[in-house]
Amino acid sequence: MNNSLSFESPSLSRRQFLNFLTGATVAATAGSALYVAGKFFLPPSESTGVGGAIVAKDILGNPIPATQITAEAPGTRALVAGLAGEPTYLIVKDDNTLDSMGIVDNCTHLGCTFPWNPVDQQFQCPCHGSLYAPDGTVVRGPAPLPLKIVHVAVIDDRILISPWTETDPRTGEKPWWV
Repeated sequence: MNNSLSFESPSLSRRQFLNFLTGATVAATAGSALYVAGKFFLPPSESTGVGGAIVAKDILGNPIPATQITAEAPGTRALVAGLAGEPTYLIVKDDNTLDSMGIVDNCTHLGCTFPWNPVDQQFQCPCHGSLYAPDGTVVRGPAPLPLKIVHVAVIDDRILISPWTETDPRTGEKPWWV
């Protein structure tokens, strides 16, 4: 039996060890910088409910309680941020509840946003003069299609907005936006 120590060269030289440390430091620094850049450029994921429902939010991204909107007078159209941040009108019914159908505020002519005119009881696009009935159907062009609609539900004072994929109740046809 040989109990003597071996004088062979070590398996990792000093140069290899320093190269490994330098590479690990560069990789850790680059990885942390890429992580921060990725978090900055990727939007935060939004939790969705059944059927892709999201919570209605105000212009600052804060959830809007249903009681805040239902406290308004019947017939009021409240503008909130809906699916994909699209401005969406919610309608207060006569019994101070929200209508189950919301109307997306994008003109089907060129995508302009428009106000609700309570005096004339219609949506009026200021860009090219399209007029829409209270349910979003076209009264006067050049808009070729009715406004997009979404489902609206209230659960625990939260307003949930989800995509409308069924037959459009205004036309009786498959929705153009599906």
